[in-house]
Amino acid sequence: MKIAIVGCGMGGMSSAIQLARDRHQVTIFEAFAQPKPLGAGLLLQPTGLEALQKLGLRSRIEEKGAEIDGLVGRRPDGRLIMDLRYAYGRTGDTGIGIHRGSLFNALYEAVLKAGVHVETGREVEAITDFETPVLQFADGDTSDSFDLVIVSDGAHSRLRAQIDPDAHAPEYPWGAVWTILPDTDGQWHEERWLAQVYSGTRIMIGVLPAGENPQHPEGPRCISFFWSLETRNVETWQNSGLTAFLDEVETFWPEARNLLNDVSSLENFAPAAYRDVRCRRWSRGRVMLIGDAAHGASPQLGQGANMAICDGVEIAAALKDETPSQAFVRYEKVRRPVLRYYTWMSWALTPVFQGHADWIGVIRDLVFGFMCRMPGVRNLMAWTLVGRGRWFW
Repeated sequence: MKIAIVGCGMGGMSSAIQLARDRHQVTIFEAFAQPKPLGAGLLLQPTGLEALQKLGLRSRIEEKGAEIDGLVGRRPDGRLIMDLRYAYGRTGDTGIGIHRGSLFNALYEAVLKAGVHVETGREVEAITDFETPVLQFADGDTSDSFDLVIVSDGAHSRLRAQIDPDAHAPEYPWGAVWTILPDTDGQWHEERWLAQVYSGTRIMIGVLPAGENPQHPEGPRCISFFWSLETRNVETWQNSGLTAFLDEVETFWPEARNLLNDVSSLENFAPAAYRDVRCRRWSRGRVMLIGDAAHGASPQLGQGANMAICDGVEIAAALKDETPSQAFVRYEKVRRPVLRYYTWMSWALTPVFQGHADWIGVIRDLVFGFMCRMPGVRNLMAWTLVGRGRWFW
């Protein structure tokens, strides 16, 4: 088949690799003049690593990234709030913290090696004739018709409403600012945790070991640092200046403050905003939504890239032996339960960690630590973390 993929993100590239290997004629259309990763470090869960293994990329990702044993969260006074280990779900499971650029590079090189054609600077504005889909570009140009189109243009998708006019994608009021920093003495990589500090629901700071920095491959391994922030307050935060920010980090987490010693400006940080994407339908005719375009969520469970990669591998598998209409039915049957579970859980957990209701933070601090110590309960929590939550949904 002649297949178009809109968006050179994790889901789009994952599907393109396998579809091209299955001898389909695949073209990726990317809005940027140069394909590039957006974001900082991310956490790949065991389910995402299994999908990458099917693409033959797991060993490279593990080499470039950093093994993570679980998530640990504390209050500024050191009290343990969260101690959630992958081993509670299944012995031998680990996550991989990785610089988004390292993951992007591995997928993009595999895309080119598989013979996928990539057209850059091609912003797709609309799709016409959904039975023999044609792409309409922002510059007024149109494409030839395709047998199939996969839309993977992210949570801020411009095409989603054409496929599902009833889709809802409100932006979360809270996001984050992030940066990549060197783990000079290797401390954070040795500890092997996604480490967080919470103060009520207004303050959340995180440090994720992310392995090799692709921009400085010969230098020390890197960490991804993030600071929770209301999106409407990003400009105010920027205007407050670096000194005020460093003092605030020192107040809540002195150890993390030491990571910022060489930061010279708040321009080192980039803002991130998220959407809660809900679609009643993912397909229309021969066009299918995947990844954040179909089910974007907050990053509370670290599942964004994970789910997109799994989507890409699963849609390619469904198309291997079936017609598009049959493949779409099979794909939704497989993916709907797990994606419904994770979008709902991400939505439910967001106000527990980001918001103005400090009383929620008090309850969280009382309950979560207890739950993480309860056999059975902690196993179910870990099962959710690793990406296998659909089994008890």
